[in-house]
Amino acid sequence: MQDLNITLIQTSLQWESPEKNLAQFDQLLHTISVETDIIVLPEMFTTGFTMNPGKLAEEPGGLGLRWMQKTASGKNCVVTGSIAVRENHKFYNRLYWVTPKGDFQYYDKRHLFRMGSEHEHYSAGTEKLIVDYKGWKICPLVCYDLRFPVWSRNEHAKPYDVLLYVANWPEARNYPWKQLLIARAIENQSYVAGVNRVGEDGNGKSHSGDSCILNARGEILCSFAPHEKGVKSFSLNYNELQTFRSEFPVLLDGDSFTILT
Repeated sequence: MQDLNITLIQTSLQWESPEKNLAQFDQLLHTISVETDIIVLPEMFTTGFTMNPGKLAEEPGGLGLRWMQKTASGKNCVVTGSIAVRENHKFYNRLYWVTPKGDFQYYDKRHLFRMGSEHEHYSAGTEKLIVDYKGWKICPLVCYDLRFPVWSRNEHAKPYDVLLYVANWPEARNYPWKQLLIARAIENQSYVAGVNRVGEDGNGKSHSGDSCILNARGEILCSFAPHEKGVKSFSLNYNELQTFRSEFPVLLDGDSFTILT
């Protein structure tokens, strides 16, 4: 199995300004100097973590998704990140997984951040997404989902190799962010990539980023300094992951369960 090169983009976001944010990401994309398989963007990368979806949520097939399709085609890789979307008179914090051919799948954030009133403005998703890409199985989730290990669980019936989190996780809680990423990697025997924004949002919340990639032991393979803006890529090794799992097969002893939606 070939290695999987993942590119993380950690940057500030212009508050509720889709055009400015997309222009900024275009500039950052020009700095990618290696071939990559997946580009990972933060949560609500076109607007910041807005509770104003009535004004800013895009329709399916809107500006943000079209930009992702164009970028995926131009870079010949998957592009993923979340956007505020309106569909059937409801709003969703929707993560898109867009392929170079323009095809896409999506995941609607399951756990809505109550302390930020997200549950009052958006509807929760009910289905986890696991995609098969170049032989790797990848599970993309969104921000607050990180706190819920049952939803993130690497199930025997629906296994994955890489767990992705896109986020707008405030600096005030950056210690839990870092520790929970480690925990999710260890308990699921999976690579984990967490991509968070930096800078201050429209509510005065500071974000330190702390984006990183970890191996199945919870060890950091690639990381950004706090508040650092930029682009970093790292290649994941499939054989190393499978060797570790076969030598220490924790997942075989996992509990069976059913999530009620």
